[in-house]
Amino acid sequence: MFELKVEARDPQSNARTGLLVTPHASVRTPAFMPVGTRGTVKALSVRDLRDAGTEMLLANTYHLFLRPGHELIRDMGGLHGFMGWNGAILTDSGGYQVMSLANLRSLTDEGVVFRSHLDGTKHLLTPEMSIDVQAALGADVAVALDELVPYPSTYPEIEAAVGRTIRWARRSKERFDEIARSAPRGQALFGISQGSVVPDLRRRCAEEIVGIGFDGYAIGGLAVGESSAARSEALEPAVAPLPEDKARYLMGVGYPRDILEAIERGVDLFDCVLPTRNARNGTVFTSRGRLVVKNREYERDPRPLDPDCDCGACRGYSRAYVRHLFQVNEMLGPQLASLHSVRFYQRLMEGIRESLAAGTFSAYKKAFLDRYDSGGRPAAPEGVAPAE
Repeated sequence: MFELKVEARDPQSNARTGLLVTPHASVRTPAFMPVGTRGTVKALSVRDLRDAGTEMLLANTYHLFLRPGHELIRDMGGLHGFMGWNGAILTDSGGYQVMSLANLRSLTDEGVVFRSHLDGTKHLLTPEMSIDVQAALGADVAVALDELVPYPSTYPEIEAAVGRTIRWARRSKERFDEIARSAPRGQALFGISQGSVVPDLRRRCAEEIVGIGFDGYAIGGLAVGESSAARSEALEPAVAPLPEDKARYLMGVGYPRDILEAIERGVDLFDCVLPTRNARNGTVFTSRGRLVVKNREYERDPRPLDPDCDCGACRGYSRAYVRHLFQVNEMLGPQLASLHSVRFYQRLMEGIRESLAAGTFSAYKKAFLDRYDSGGRPAAPEGVAPAE
């Protein structure tokens, strides 16, 4: 069973809150999915994730295909059994690697021939193969294979990628339906639209993908180097054609401001490595902006990472102690920082959902950003999120 139940809408924007019902769990939306690239969110156990309020995770098809292999995971009870996670899981298609491993692959309409970054072995990833692998992984949501282009790219390059994404979406859907007829698994399939920051290509791709008919819709190819302003401009035509009764997933966007603005445009699901990657390197998100806990100014700071946070790291440890852990390379430092950052994002989503239910989203957004910005602007510009 898979459906989105919209429960409340913001009267001043396209924001909405609801319940995404999946085979393993019901997920309150808008929702943020921590990234478990290789079947784990680095430095955190599934208990940590549950305690932080996480209801849905993302795992990476490409990496799990290479190691330990989708057949092994299937034989171990699928990703849920393998990880010991009873919440919802979404697996991406491997499409990001189509772009990021440009020096290790060749691309045709048939699929992507690539060499493993682990051992150099050659593989062919087709839309059908991506679906087969994701069926074996057994996630609640699989995603169609797509082609995204780097930013910036030329109009002809973006247009060609849009065409290939649409053709691959049809093939992905055909293979998914074939598997579902022969061995029903209760899995849902999301289509992906592309188009970089070109509004007319964004709208055209979204309309074509909707015409194929999927259980939900992902918006890909953003957060790859473009500005927040360019992303916002592209997001409008990408969301407008999407059905009201289907989940909308913006891939890879992770800064709080960008999440809030995307929710305002009607997006329901997010993922990003940003919270945990930054945390492992000593930078955490707090209600007053980002905090680089490794900095010397926190050497004698008795305060928690975020005085407003209720996570185990903030309830039990000081900034001085967490800084010390990083200074001496103790693994507990990245663990505590990661725990806090995941909880920060889940608390953000909880506040957003509560404000939408109460009809106060605009006021919540303003109050959150006023406070977040008051702690000082980040050293690097927001809007460019890395991929793990």
